[in-house]
Amino acid sequence: MTTKSAKDLVAEASRDIETLSGPEAAKLVGDPSVMFVDVREAEELQKTGKLRGAVHVPRGFLEFQADPTSPTHKPELGGGKKLVLYCGSGNRSALGAKALKEMGITNVAHVAGGFPALQQAGGLVEEVNR
Repeated sequence: MTTKSAKDLVAEASRDIETLSGPEAAKLVGDPSVMFVDVREAEELQKTGKLRGAVHVPRGFLEFQADPTSPTHKPELGGGKKLVLYCGSGNRSALGAKALKEMGITNVAHVAGGFPALQQAGGLVEEVNR
């Protein structure tokens, strides 16, 4: 069996999911049919803040909190909204979007370039309680 690198997995995921640029994603901020999902770790949010209105779901918990049968389910991840995932660079969000798609959540995308791309495109940032 050939071992795949993390880079290979991200490239594979990117072929299977919708990818938005920072400016494309920033245009969706405030759209009531869209939920932004920050999949970074809590420490990252505390340093930089998060996109205003985004829900925080660390990448390691994403599948569990997206699963409506899970005791840790986050209702913000349901309800038919388009889920737009972002992380620090676009790698974890690509893997997360692919995982959600494999779970049957088809209205999902991720942001290439992650949080910095959203900031650069004018996405408003809010502080996270420490």
